[in-house]
Amino acid sequence: QVQLVESGGGLVQAGGSLRLSCAASGSILSINTMTWYRQALGKQRELVAQITDGGHTFYVESVKGRFTISRDDAKNTMFLQMNSLKPEDTGAYYCHAGIVSTVTKAYQNYWGQGTQVTVSS
Repeated sequence: QVQLVESGGGLVQAGGSLRLSCAASGSILSINTMTWYRQALGKQRELVAQITDGGHTFYVESVKGRFTISRDDAKNTMFLQMNSLKPEDTGAYYCHAGIVSTVTKAYQNYWGQGTQVTVSS
């Protein structure tokens, strides 16, 4: 069984910072690409930032220069450092990862349960 658990969300004023974490646990053989998504109330879920197992990163235009994605493969954990937060960054943030488990030896997609980020103006 593989699990992803996010943490680090909260309420912050505009201009502030938060650091999200996504910890993977369970029968993990390898973790491929890891991704942060967010979903604002009444809107579709959107990709925010992505990091490959080789360390290549991608950011949606609206967060470039403000957010930094990273991963610690020794701890099976991904991070999202969010600086200069804006009210439009408000939403539920979800982590996603492509993981090969030691049990199935097959690639599967996993999602975390989400963590709420609220930025007040």
